[in-house]
Amino acid sequence: MRAANILGVEALRFIEPSFADLTESDFTVLLTQLPADQARLLIEEHEDPLALAFHGQDAWTAGTFLCRRPTAAAIERFEEVNGEIYQEDRAVWAAAVREYYSLQIAQQVTPAVGDLNPDRLSILNDLIAGIWGNGDGGECLDFCCGSGVGSQVLRTLGYSPLSCDNDAALLSLGLSTKRLMPDETMCIDATIASRYIDPLPRGVGIMMGDINTFTQDLWQQLAAELFALTDETLITVGKRSEADLIRTWGEVMDRTVEVRENPKDPTYDRWVCIARKG
Repeated sequence: MRAANILGVEALRFIEPSFADLTESDFTVLLTQLPADQARLLIEEHEDPLALAFHGQDAWTAGTFLCRRPTAAAIERFEEVNGEIYQEDRAVWAAAVREYYSLQIAQQVTPAVGDLNPDRLSILNDLIAGIWGNGDGGECLDFCCGSGVGSQVLRTLGYSPLSCDNDAALLSLGLSTKRLMPDETMCIDATIASRYIDPLPRGVGIMMGDINTFTQDLWQQLAAELFALTDETLITVGKRSEADLIRTWGEVMDRTVEVRENPKDPTYDRWVCIARKG
């Protein structure tokens, strides 16, 4: 496990039960209350704290500060135990934390039933390549990624996907089929994705919908979060009416939105919205 290796220990558990819990400061309090005879503080390249781990009862337990700040009490507890300081790049640690929780999902959650049309991969590949070209290793957010069809296509085109969804069964399916990679994947509520994800140059929302009277408010909130996190955004939907809503929501957020028809896919990705800042 990469997180344990980074901290130089054989095994490690996180005190936060899920990736979604990384924003919760209560787990910092719980961490500092653990009995400990050793401690390790992980700092990033700018020397800000990334994680704190305590050893007690023959086990290492860590809390991570990717999405929250450590408390003074936590640092004081580390000093009381005369802990050691380790250093790693923030991006490397973040990938290790995503891997830890994704492997939990892969091991504990029954995958959803697979329903991917194999032709969809080539259709999406042609669509994204025709608009953006090859990625050359650039990061791209796969927002509401489902089982990872978008992530697989992005990876094939040379992008480095960062994938998120709140459906653990779909994520488990994507991990089992290797459309999703553990160190790229997060199980979070996408309506508050900006609490976990820093802005990226590009992002996709593949088959966002069904947008109707009952779900419109939710999809508007999701679209707004995706626009806020990306400079350039590609969203696909099944209906022209849904594409018109996406365009309206983007324009409210000062995005220039182009709508195109994608006749190669008559069902899932028929309409394409390409949004850019300015």
